[in-house]
Amino acid sequence: MEYDNDRIIKGTYKIEVFCWALFALVNPLVTSFGVFPGQPLIWPLLLAINVLLLPVYILYSRLIVPRFLFKKDYLLFQVFSVVAFFLLHGLTWLLYKISLGIVDSSAASYFVYNTATAVRESVWIVAGGGLAIFIAYLRTKLDEEDRVEKLEKENTFYKVRYFRSQPNPHFLFNTLNSIYSLSLNKTDKTPEVVVKLADIMRFFIYECNEEKIPLYKEIEFIRNYIDIEKIRYDADIQFTVEGNTDGIMIEPFLFISFIENAFKHAIDNSFAKPFIYITIKAGLEQIVLNVINNTSLELETQAKRINGKSIQNSKSVLELLYPQSYALDIIQTDINERKESKQRIKNAHDRLQSLYPDAHTLDVILRNNTFTVSLILKPGLLDKMHYSRR
Repeated sequence: MEYDNDRIIKGTYKIEVFCWALFALVNPLVTSFGVFPGQPLIWPLLLAINVLLLPVYILYSRLIVPRFLFKKDYLLFQVFSVVAFFLLHGLTWLLYKISLGIVDSSAASYFVYNTATAVRESVWIVAGGGLAIFIAYLRTKLDEEDRVEKLEKENTFYKVRYFRSQPNPHFLFNTLNSIYSLSLNKTDKTPEVVVKLADIMRFFIYECNEEKIPLYKEIEFIRNYIDIEKIRYDADIQFTVEGNTDGIMIEPFLFISFIENAFKHAIDNSFAKPFIYITIKAGLEQIVLNVINNTSLELETQAKRINGKSIQNSKSVLELLYPQSYALDIIQTDINERKESKQRIKNAHDRLQSLYPDAHTLDVILRNNTFTVSLILKPGLLDKMHYSRR
């Protein structure tokens, strides 16, 4: 549908055009092969007559049927149907009269408007009226589907906006805590963190309302967040970007909850120096986020973190925006083998090996109590899924 100053302008569906094209061809084809199989010169004339009658059927389908039949005003529908019936008969008589001056004597009898001709054309007019009603019904159903689709899009839009807004206060609160901690220690790095927070705030204000943003802006936002956390905590934090990000668009805030969750797990670590390895692999057809961190949390506590609000919000956004084009794998590994069966450890090893084929990375994961996230997006596939007139 299109809009002109809030007035809905309904377009024409492809399937509706197909039905009218079929409508215009049925009568000429049946008559040509049934009555004039050996006279191909008559065929264009039959097609022209049916095409000239077609606008009456279209008006009947678009005006009379929806306004009266579908609104159950049966009396007026019958009145206008009778008017259309005689109008079509009158136009057919006129066109046949003109045709008599064109065709030769062998075909003239078909165009003579006698009782038999009137009965024959009455059958065609009634059949055409039935098809016009069917097309009107089809158009009404497609309009309803369009309205439902529009409502679903609006619903998705507001849901996504809601989920995006959820982590922002929590995220800013944590960042302000970092600045407060640095200011207490009177470190020279405090101004640098304030500048990075300003960049983050700018991202929140100007980018979070956009439907999509360039991937490099999302990466810049993540890098600012990581730089602030590096200053605050003594941890092995690595952030790597692989591939070319040019021309790749993505919804904002898709990655930050998984990265923020990694810091929550790692900083709680009490038995070893925390490490957090974050990798984004960019490509036009696929974007991969890998996040690995060690943790001292028990598996039960990790499971609760997986079901935390920020993670669940991110899952909801992924399901709304990438229902058929994302894969999310969150894997918990535990160095304490007594708690879990060897079969579970083998299954975790197999899943990790498919996600992290690099031997060193896989060894780091398996030698530590880790929390591992792998998110795969296929924006290229999503961009190809577009709505078109049926």
